[in-house]
Amino acid sequence: MFLPDASTCVLDMHGSDFQIEVWSELRHIPIGQTVSYLQLAQRLGYPRAARAVANAVAKNRIAFLVPCHRVIHADGTVGGYRWGVARKSAMLAWECEAAANSLQMH
Repeated sequence: MFLPDASTCVLDMHGSDFQIEVWSELRHIPIGQTVSYLQLAQRLGYPRAARAVANAVAKNRIAFLVPCHRVIHADGTVGGYRWGVARKSAMLAWECEAAANSLQMH
């Protein structure tokens, strides 16, 4: 049930070139880790486009395989989520625990 790296799954994503670029980068955020919208914008080479990145993240419709839930506000708060903040928080907690358990097994 635990897929350590979903970035290898082939997905047929539909959106603007910018959205697909953002969604593709989301797939490289490891399980158990989070980044801010600003950090994601910087990783993409758009350090002044945190708001545009946030808008692209919000348009993602492939939850979990394109892990938009791993993007949080710069102040560490969870922020919004299409499927509810409670679900986002639960997913982050589950992934953090799963990642910690995975490290203990090695």
